[in-house]
Amino acid sequence: MIIDILKAFLIGICASAPVGPIAILVIQISLSKGHKAGFVTGLGACLVDTVFSIIAIFALALAQRIIEEHRVVILLAGGLIVTVVGWRMAVSNPFRKVKAGPETRSISLKDFFQALAMGFSNPGAIFVIFALFAFFGLGNSSPHDWKVAPIIIAVSAGAAFYWFCITALLDHFRKRFRLQTILWVNRITGAIIVIIGLALIGEGLFKIIFQRMPVL
Repeated sequence: MIIDILKAFLIGICASAPVGPIAILVIQISLSKGHKAGFVTGLGACLVDTVFSIIAIFALALAQRIIEEHRVVILLAGGLIVTVVGWRMAVSNPFRKVKAGPETRSISLKDFFQALAMGFSNPGAIFVIFALFAFFGLGNSSPHDWKVAPIIIAVSAGAAFYWFCITALLDHFRKRFRLQTILWVNRITGAIIVIIGLALIGEGLFKIIFQRMPVL
């Protein structure tokens, strides 16, 4: 069991490590608002990984079939959510309410729910979890076996540990940035997220237009 818990902890870290829209969001929040705000945002991603881990360990085959059957809808809806979040990041000024002092460290649940929405709308994230569980040889066929609870907790702890370390590191370097530099980081990261969202929408539209056309 100890070995399985360590494997699950590594799964949580590995699932959080890829650079995607959530990671870019966490970077933006950490640089503009500080460690605590960035970590809270990362906890949104952590919750997504936890839910996906529960699905992976109890209903891997069923979840894969559902995702494949509704992949186009997931791509379009997810792409729209990611695009909107990216656009708001690109055009917003996180320092507009700051009247004095060089920093703002406000914590907002909106950041947490943004990460949550982006995570659940990304079909690639759950496949990463599936692949990691398969690679480390973790799985369970009985939905009533609660012995896997420590494994789920370990995945969540691994993800939380990763985001805590990353946001602390970003906050350390944040002190070397000027407000104008951080503002441009917000705009650039927002633009990158918009591109990712549009790519998801484009993939969904491609599947609708070309893969569902009748063969003449």
